Parts: sequence; C-alpha cells; structure tokens
Amino acid sequence: MPNHVHVLLRPQTHLPVITRWLKGSTARQANLILGRTGEPFWQDESFDHRVRDEVELERIARYVEHNPVSAGLAACPGDWPWSSARLAGGSACPTRAGAMR
Repeated sequence: MPNHVHVLLRPQTHLPVITRWLKGSTARQANLILGRTGEPFWQDESFDHRVRDEVELERIARYVEHNPVSAGLAACPGDWPWSSARLAGGSACPTRAGAMR
C-alpha cells in the first residue's frame, strides 16, 4: 500500500523485537533511497493483533491480500507487485496455499 504496510506472521520471538528490527532496517533503507538523513520514516505507533485460530488467520490473510483491490490499486490480489498472493503464485495463507480468491 502507498501509505501503510500489512504484515501477517507467526513470530518466534517477542513482537516488540520484531517491530523494532523491521521498522529500523526498513527506515534506514527507505531514507537512503529517498536521500534523507535524520528524518523519521515510520509513525511511532503501530497496530498489532494476535490471531486466535485458523478461521481468523484466513479472514485476515484475505483482507490483507485484497487491500490493494479495495483501494483501487489492483484488479486482483495477484496483480499487486508486493502482494503475498503474487509472490506465492496464489494465496499465501497457510490454510489455502496456492488458492487465489
């Protein structure tokens, strides 16, 4: 998405550690690309949610993969260049691997 990122993962370490690493390393790279120094790239806050079961995992994966479609940026999830649906050759949701919705 042009103004935000969705990440759906099964962490094997504490979420604050992952968030700090992800935001820090991507901010450095983005600011290098943009030719900026000393400027924040990400907003301070982020939203996280613990997925409780496979049904919720499927719902969230479908939402994330269809977000560019809903925003009018792509005709289908696989058309969005950075979509897990495109990268996986279908849905990246573990409960529906390979299935496009």
